Amino acid sequence: MLDINKDKYIIVEIIPTNSNKNLGEIIQIQALKIEGLKLIKRFDYRLNLDLIKIPDLRSMLNYDIDNFTYKDNSSDILDEFKSFIEDYPLLIIDNSYTRDYLSSIDNNKESIFKYLDMETTDDVFDKLIDKYSLVPSNHLVDLLYEGLIQESNK
Repeated sequence: MLDINKDKYIIVEIIPTNSNKNLGEIIQIQALKIEGLKLIKRFDYRLNLDLIKIPDLRSMLNYDIDNFTYKDNSSDILDEFKSFIEDYPLLIIDNSYTRDYLSSIDNNKESIFKYLDMETTDDVFDKLIDKYSLVPSNHLVDLLYEGLIQESNK
């Protein structure tokens, strides 16, 4: 188990077009490179919005447009992500699809929720916001990071 107060790790969140990686593609990855709870670097990549054919997903990603790097395919996003993460362990949202989409990555993967003393549920972000009195955000990795900071202060 990581020591979140000392170790290096990556907090990651992905948004795919389908829960089955054989039927979908990654349209967004956000990640934070952390060392001992200090933010080292951000990773905010998206598929070019005009390539996202599902209107609900396209409108869902219609925030902070200028803060993302855009790519023409999911493979490029994943390649950039692999370079970004180096050999750091990944703290993931352990849902039905994240491990599947990240299966080509050999880094150790753990559920971030065990470090927050929470379980993965459909409403886990509402519970996270309530538990730590967080301000809601579209950037789920930021909420997870803030939760880790508050958890370490207990």
